[in-house]
Amino acid sequence: MHARRLAWSLWAIAVVLAAGSVSLLIVSWTTPPPAGTFGFRGFAAIFALAFGTVGALIASRQPRNPIGWLMLASSVVSGVQEFAFEYGIWAVLGHHPSLALGEAAAWVPAWIWIPGTSAAMFILLLFPQGRLLSERWRWAVAIGIAGMLLSGVGFAVVPGPLENFANVENPFGVGTRDTTIIVAMVGQTLYGLAFVLAAVSVGLRFRRSTGEERQQMKWLVASAAFLVFTLVSSFVGQFGNAATGASVSFGVSLLVITGFSSLPIAMGFAILKYRLYDLDVVIRKTVVFGILVVLLMMLATAAAITLGWVLAEPLYENPPWFLFTGFAFGLLTAPLYRLSTRLADRLVFGGRRTSYEVMTEFSERMANAYAADDILPRLARVAAEGVGAASATVWIEIAGRMRSAASWPTQAERLSALDGALEIRHQGELLGALSVEMPANDPMTPAREQILRDLAAQAGLALRNVRLLEDVRESRRRIVTAQDERARKLERDLHDGAQQQLVALTVKARLVAQLAERDPKRVTALLEELQSDASDALENLRDLARGIYPPLLAEAGLAAALEAQARKAAVPVVIAAGDVGRLPSDVESAVYFSVLEALNNVAKYADASQATVSLTNSSGVLRFEVMDDGRGFAPEARSYGTGLQGIADRLAALGGELDVQSTPGAGTIVGGILPMKGPS
Repeated sequence: MHARRLAWSLWAIAVVLAAGSVSLLIVSWTTPPPAGTFGFRGFAAIFALAFGTVGALIASRQPRNPIGWLMLASSVVSGVQEFAFEYGIWAVLGHHPSLALGEAAAWVPAWIWIPGTSAAMFILLLFPQGRLLSERWRWAVAIGIAGMLLSGVGFAVVPGPLENFANVENPFGVGTRDTTIIVAMVGQTLYGLAFVLAAVSVGLRFRRSTGEERQQMKWLVASAAFLVFTLVSSFVGQFGNAATGASVSFGVSLLVITGFSSLPIAMGFAILKYRLYDLDVVIRKTVVFGILVVLLMMLATAAAITLGWVLAEPLYENPPWFLFTGFAFGLLTAPLYRLSTRLADRLVFGGRRTSYEVMTEFSERMANAYAADDILPRLARVAAEGVGAASATVWIEIAGRMRSAASWPTQAERLSALDGALEIRHQGELLGALSVEMPANDPMTPAREQILRDLAAQAGLALRNVRLLEDVRESRRRIVTAQDERARKLERDLHDGAQQQLVALTVKARLVAQLAERDPKRVTALLEELQSDASDALENLRDLARGIYPPLLAEAGLAAALEAQARKAAVPVVIAAGDVGRLPSDVESAVYFSVLEALNNVAKYADASQATVSLTNSSGVLRFEVMDDGRGFAPEARSYGTGLQGIADRLAALGGELDVQSTPGAGTIVGGILPMKGPS
């Protein structure tokens, strides 16, 4: 807060000095200007306003960056220079004898331009982050400071007539003129060399920069090159005319002024076009109200002239029309403000959107989405339009894999690679990604990347809802597929097992009927076979029933059903059920078939010597684990197979979770938890 107040206070001082110098310029307009005036009168007031405004914006938002303070210092010094120059003209050349402090005021412009313009040299060395290119560039700063001091002091104490005021002797001159001029020329040489080094620093920094910083730097590179060219031209002209005492030409001096003025202009381009120092939002507010004031003043002037001509009297002398005009302007304020906002956005942002606007549009589009299927296309469109991308693709993570889910424009091909994609997370969980393809002539910048990051952060919850819907759809597909497969397996088991046995029973029964009178002994043997076959068929049907829903599970509970199944397992199985008691039927069924599937996997893939099934029932949660001493595997290196996925779906349907722990060579633990509502 103190830095902001100081920055705008210095800006106000520069503005007051510039306004005062312009007032003196108007007052002394008829006074003949001094011979050899550098450029045109009032140029330092322009420096004060340009450097001061940009410097105040930077210093108020980036107080630790010395660039803003250097520009403010240059603006205040330029204001002092122009005010002293104009006062010196008015007091010395316009009055005889001269007014008080007139000669002192005429002395100030002779030397103060050196420290005033030296700020540009240090700005070039420090742009944009306020740091030198490297520690080795400190000697360039030392050369600049030495040149500023030597030339400033030399011009300040040189005896004889003052620059631009030939009829005024330097009131502070010391030594001999030749000595002080040599000191000033040496200092000016160092001053020019420092500017050349600063331009070289800018060029090297530009070569090393990338992305948006490179776009920001290119404007300053052009400004630095132009400024150094004009300074070298000016110094060559001064040294060439040193013998005759003539100053540089008006054209060269105008080029120098333009070169210095290009510096804040270049920084303004970097701020507005590439969001240097994040000042574009602040500038936008100022521009909005500036445009609004200009529009209101133009309309007010036009209304006053037009109505005054129609009424044949000044508008303020006609109270009814005056009040009506004021009321009309009050009604026009709102539409003019909207127009000013659009013009300011076009001027400051060039049609681009701020991060806030992108987030607002995304929220509105999400609020108007009638189905979850609309969310991802809307997200892709907002992302593409927000950063000016040629296309955008939204990726969603399903079953551990990323797949493209939506793109914009809809007719564009979805990006096939995730290079440079921004992750979309919610509560730390990776849900998807967002990738864009930028036009070749308009690359991605850090500011645009920040917009995408903000958008990805806001899209986490929306993408979670979409993924939940996709998970439900995927689980439904798996359930339908599992049911179809189960029905086909049951049909095969019935066809290959019980059906064949019943057909055989039918054939044997028909044969018994035929042999009943002819071969009684043969009938007796066939009846014994029929009895055995009927028992086998009954056992097969019971096995099929156990696969559908075992009667023992319904009659005796989970522990008894698992113990019966363990006796038939391919590997030795130990059941540690404890006192789980009876559970809800859906819970018992889910755990029973989950354990059977896990034991089936042990028999097929684990190469284990034994397995243990443990059941615990505590705090309203049933936990089960199937542990084996087999070869294990790396869970992170593979996704769930159909067996484990079936267990996960079965548990998820009841609000439970599957947990698989395994280490290569150290066995596997397939566990799960299920909440319980009480016994069925």
